Amino acid sequence: MIELQGVTKRYDRTVAVDGIDYRFQPGKLTGFLGPNGAGKSTTIRMIMNIIAPDSGRITAGGEPLTEDFRNRLGYL
Repeated sequence: MIELQGVTKRYDRTVAVDGIDYRFQPGKLTGFLGPNGAGKSTTIRMIMNIIAPDSGRITAGGEPLTEDFRNRLGYL
């Protein structure tokens, strides 16, 4: 299970993602919908461990994300 706890990401003074809390349930399909600039791609990049959040934490199975986790996860 992937969990986001208080995840925030800023680019200079622009807040791209502001304190997201979410728990992805195993076996469930989850989609991200929102207007341009809502933080969808930034959130996915943080889950994929491509960029780091400025605050908060993202875990998989209760453990911090690793390079191995990213190699096992796919997204479109």
